[in-house]
Amino acid sequence: MVCGTGSDVGKTTVVAGLCRLLARRGVRVAPFKAQNMALNSVVTDGGHEIGRAQALQAAAARVPAEVEMNPVLLKPTSERTAQVVVRGHAVGVMGAVEYHNFKPRLFEVVLDALADLRARYDVVLLEGAGSPAEINLLEHDIANLRVASAAGIDAVLVGDIDRGGVFASLYGTVALLPEPQRARVRGFVINKLRGDPALLGDGSAQLEARCGIPTVGVLPWVEGPGLDAEDSLALRAPASDVSVPLAEVLDVAVVTLPRIANFTDVDPLVVEPGVRVRFVHDPAGLGDPDLVVVPGSKATVDDLGWLRARGLADALAHISGVGLGICGGYQMLGRGLDDPIESAAGFVEGLGLLPVSTQFEAEKVLRRCRGTALECPIDGYQIHHGRVHAEGGEPFVALDRSGGEPVLDGVQSGRWYGTTVHGLFEADRFRGAFLARVAAQAGKRFVASGVSYETHRQARIDHLADVLDAHLDVSALDAFIAGARPPR
Repeated sequence: MVCGTGSDVGKTTVVAGLCRLLARRGVRVAPFKAQNMALNSVVTDGGHEIGRAQALQAAAARVPAEVEMNPVLLKPTSERTAQVVVRGHAVGVMGAVEYHNFKPRLFEVVLDALADLRARYDVVLLEGAGSPAEINLLEHDIANLRVASAAGIDAVLVGDIDRGGVFASLYGTVALLPEPQRARVRGFVINKLRGDPALLGDGSAQLEARCGIPTVGVLPWVEGPGLDAEDSLALRAPASDVSVPLAEVLDVAVVTLPRIANFTDVDPLVVEPGVRVRFVHDPAGLGDPDLVVVPGSKATVDDLGWLRARGLADALAHISGVGLGICGGYQMLGRGLDDPIESAAGFVEGLGLLPVSTQFEAEKVLRRCRGTALECPIDGYQIHHGRVHAEGGEPFVALDRSGGEPVLDGVQSGRWYGTTVHGLFEADRFRGAFLARVAAQAGKRFVASGVSYETHRQARIDHLADVLDAHLDVSALDAFIAGARPPR
């Protein structure tokens, strides 16, 4: 198990790198995260919803993503509530107290999923959630060292030195753990070091002297690893390589909704050297971009109200560039939404930028999909309660249905486009064709890079594995893995 002293310290990337490192050695390896809290999710080939990070880790392991890799997913709908997804399907929206009372029923679900993976794979790499030392939650923990203890699995603890206080964070985390769980922590990993490791001096040795746990790796800061972010805590623009004249650069603004979901949809723009991506949250920041993307949302009606309150609704209506709404963003751009499910608000007027209306239904659509858009092949997925009905405009996306006519999804009306399909920009030909339209609208010249996004992503994973191979005590990790008890 890879635990962390807190969120965003690097657990996800360490697990992904280790998955690739082991896969390259011929080990059949699978990732596992018992409980994930994230608004970035994907649909597996089996039609189950899991955290996007676990799908990325599965890709790093070179195995198909499956629901056992993330049996419990929490998708926040407000400051105090979240949709609870168990084994790939939503079971309801719960507040903190209700979910706390529900968690004991999930412990066996988690252990069963883990045992299933361990029976089919040589190695399973577990990722913890947040910190394992949340002492108010330890009794009913289903995500961290209680799981490792029940399954006879050892752990390493990752700390983020870039935030400062890494030695105190590592020591304090272990000190707060109950003894059976403390004994499972076999090594520390210091992550995100900028500069010379010699600057650490004898800090690691002093830390081991105090708590008996060695440091098994010091990982350097990796500039722009660009792996699929788990949630908005890691929200940042892709580090685009702008190597074209500034006047020709396409300016892309992504609206940072309060409950933004699947913002990784814009990550593939990183492979295009003539594209700059910005995340914006007010009219001044929006400006007049060449392309504005209104992404998905887990609280569509509430986020639509936020757009109006912030003045962004009016600002969007007056941009001169191209607009694209994806999933919840698509629904907001329409004429109206009837939502008795997600917000229980009933009918709410939309922004009126696309000739569509949305009806929310209790059953969530979870589907992998293929088809065409702008006469280019696409391969993506759909996750939504809202069924969007076109009332005009031109077809934008056509989805294949086995044995039948293609199903239209999404429309184009003037400079505005919308679709429920996530992952569109991962399709290289479509990305180039769509950005060419954006450039034409802006009077700019755009030449697609011709780079495969999937090739680019695989290269990033390999680079991460190389970093781990060079800076971790891999033999120590092998010993931790070998010492695990067999599946129950």
